[in-house]
Amino acid sequence: MVQRWKKRRHRAGPQRISDVNMTPLIDLTFLLLIAFIITFPLIETGISIKLPVGKTDKLPEKKAQNVTVDAKGVIHLNSKEVSEAELEAQLATEVAKDRDLAVLIRGDENLQYGAIVKIMRIMYNLQITRMALVTQAE
Repeated sequence: MVQRWKKRRHRAGPQRISDVNMTPLIDLTFLLLIAFIITFPLIETGISIKLPVGKTDKLPEKKAQNVTVDAKGVIHLNSKEVSEAELEAQLATEVAKDRDLAVLIRGDENLQYGAIVKIMRIMYNLQITRMALVTQAE
């Protein structure tokens, strides 16, 4: 009888868990996915402007520089506020790296025509030939 108790006591020790519980990992993955789905559009359109309505084509697949002019006339290059001189200097640096640089110009619909012409004049001086005015689809 004594031997039977010794064997049972010896076998009843803590057992190792040999598998990983995947439920918390899957929950974390879905949480991160939802966070990125919600925040990505906010990163894309950081500057609030109302684009004019017009016929639109598909935007180019190639990575383009985005120049945005808001209703107050403030210029932004890729969501970073710049002056006209800084815009010209930064675009000149990009043109030196890639002669086939594409630039998308986004201007608020209430903006004066002259503000967009200034931006286009900078593009002309830098000999940037691939540029487009971005509009809202009809």
